[in-house]
Amino acid sequence: MNILTVIACSNAEKKQQKVVQKAINRDSLALIYNVDEGDSVIHEIMLRLHERSGFNGNVLVAKKGKILYQNTFGWADYLMRDSLKIDSRFELASASKPFTAMGIMKLVEKGKLRLDQTVNDFYPEFPYPEVTIRQLLSHRSGLPDYIYFLDGIWEDKKVGVTNQEAMRLLIEHKPMRYGVPDGKHFYNNTNFMVLASIIEKVTEQDFAVYMQDEIFQPAGMKNTAFLSKSVYDKIPTDVIGHDKIWRRSVVQNFLDGPLGDKGMYSTVQDLYLFDIALRDGRVVNPALADSTYVERTGKLDRSLFGYGYGWRLFEYPDNPIVYHTGWWHGFKSLYVRDLNNEITIVLLTNMANNSLNNLDKLYEYLEMPVLRKGVYNSNGQRIK
Repeated sequence: MNILTVIACSNAEKKQQKVVQKAINRDSLALIYNVDEGDSVIHEIMLRLHERSGFNGNVLVAKKGKILYQNTFGWADYLMRDSLKIDSRFELASASKPFTAMGIMKLVEKGKLRLDQTVNDFYPEFPYPEVTIRQLLSHRSGLPDYIYFLDGIWEDKKVGVTNQEAMRLLIEHKPMRYGVPDGKHFYNNTNFMVLASIIEKVTEQDFAVYMQDEIFQPAGMKNTAFLSKSVYDKIPTDVIGHDKIWRRSVVQNFLDGPLGDKGMYSTVQDLYLFDIALRDGRVVNPALADSTYVERTGKLDRSLFGYGYGWRLFEYPDNPIVYHTGWWHGFKSLYVRDLNNEITIVLLTNMANNSLNNLDKLYEYLEMPVLRKGVYNSNGQRIK
């Protein structure tokens, strides 16, 4: 290596360090929040949600780069009477899917993957031919749901299944599929478990490690990770999922092993930082990120709701919103990004009740469409 090459490499590294430091500084500023300046209206809405609807969890609402309101309500573990903290990590459940989608798009950006490739390109013996990456991302694969399939054949319910084991069992047992490839949209956890498995094949890395290096770290998400029961006897989190009533905590089992469709643990602040990082182009090229927000399924209820690549969509005229919900083993989550108005809403709860269905007042206060099915007719008009 000659002296000019060394100088060029050194300059490039310094430039990258400046970019990283600038991002770190911006993230630090974005997380500044003075509780005394918190939005009082949002506080009243959330207090009512906690007291009347049983919301137990953390919340963050931000607009145009400023946190309007953040707070914690209730217990991390009811039996231990441990209070939640703003940096408490919750299982995101299906709200993990947008992140897996971005992991795929990162490989597309690097030229290591194409959306028209099939699962058989990576698993030649996969018994469901002609299923593409694109179909997996939009839930149009027609694949069987591995969760129901594994429940009947996995013997030791305390030992987590790995993604590669789940793939092996699908190949060996060939459960009946739900439909033909690209036939219709059918929301199914198998799609994103398979996507995570493909990421492992392409990168020759553990999925959790890849996501940490390529997605979470560039986004400044320091309190986020994919955690699998196949790695840990007990997944290391202080937040315990509860099933509707406090005396029933939900025990982790073998289905907490596979990742990609679920298994991501994060905080309200880290999810806000991810929104910022996507806008900055720090995660993937903005054009690729935007392609995940395009409706790919046909409207799901003949009105405004749809699905892109890993994102649920609400296509109100001139006001596109991308979001995802999650529900798994005592956890529920809601992650909303109003793209035009730069509004971020994150609600994470460890009480699997219906409190997240009672957010109309919050949406109305923020002058956003109400993200709840049954509110609009087939013409997209709100039903009074």
